Amino acid sequence: MRVALATCAPLPDGYEDDRLLARALEAAGATARFEVWDDERVDWESFDRVVVRSTWDYTDRREEFVAWAERVGPRLENPAPLLRWNSDKRYLRELVAAGIPTVPTAFVEPGDPIPPLEGEVVVKPVVSAGARDTGRFAPGAHPQARDLLERLAREGRTAMIQPYLERVEIEGETAIVLFRGEASHVLRKGAVLGPDEEAPIREDELRAAAIMWEEDLVGPGEADTEQRRVAALVVDWLRARFGRWPLYARVDLLPGPDGAPVLGELEAVEPNFYFATSPGAAERFAAAVVAGA
Repeated sequence: MRVALATCAPLPDGYEDDRLLARALEAAGATARFEVWDDERVDWESFDRVVVRSTWDYTDRREEFVAWAERVGPRLENPAPLLRWNSDKRYLRELVAAGIPTVPTAFVEPGDPIPPLEGEVVVKPVVSAGARDTGRFAPGAHPQARDLLERLAREGRTAMIQPYLERVEIEGETAIVLFRGEASHVLRKGAVLGPDEEAPIREDELRAAAIMWEEDLVGPGEADTEQRRVAALVVDWLRARFGRWPLYARVDLLPGPDGAPVLGELEAVEPNFYFATSPGAAERFAAAVVAGA
């Protein structure tokens, strides 16, 4: 079996997660190659599987990325319809309608009036990654929040406003990683956003928040019964919505005001799985790739 691991031009040999996966695929009897998703020279039809991994520059060219995914066709994991849906955070509306506990979110389309801001809020665009163009603002910094909202509107981008859930400062985020509907491992992620500012960006080609590169930001975690129940609700709903299990999904959960878990984001495009935090995780993913749907 020939497997392409789709990456981006700034990471032509993949990220460290990808390299662990490549070795696990080779050990499972597959041949793994890194290929840049927008390289027109790549013959995607020559691969049995194309697995989206570190395509981290796609957010500036989302429509181009989704068109590529559609051209790759049925050999692509995750499939193009799921990538289109999940690459715009307005997907949260559907999950709320399905009864999945989710961080309350208001969406601001270009041209919409900015709604009143209450309490400490998080502002971000619906198409983004790596905490880019994302900020946290207490009431005294609401003018900066409105400045960010206005800037996103001028750029023709839809924004989202969420309350800042302060328990994350102590408890962190819990991310449950699932392969074909089965939980693989759990991650604990520290707080990313500092008070009253946009997340500082590292000046390189990927332009992710500088904190995302800190070695101690993410480590092994644990999930309780309720957190696992919410993650299962999410992937079960995905299976019903798209007609199959996603090859991979990372369900990012935050502690709500009462401590109960709420969905922050569902990552089904190009999440980092932090394989090094969980022995055997890369091998589990490789097995899921080789097994197929």
